[in-house]
Amino acid sequence: MATTDNSINGRNEHCDNCGTDTLHSVSVQLVTESTKQENSQFSREPYRVTECQRCGERASQRMNNA
Repeated sequence: MATTDNSINGRNEHCDNCGTDTLHSVSVQLVTESTKQENSQFSREPYRVTECQRCGERASQRMNNA
């Protein structure tokens, strides 16, 4: 389970690359999933993006799995 720490810009989460809990920066990004130009603004989905502050490993997970 992810826990917050006293730092403003991150969370302690497990890093598969490091094999331990490390500080991660966490953000939400809108990603356009459609390759078509027409109505592409309607195909944006939020993704949770994490980056390990120790090794730089990045991971993203789609937040709307409808």
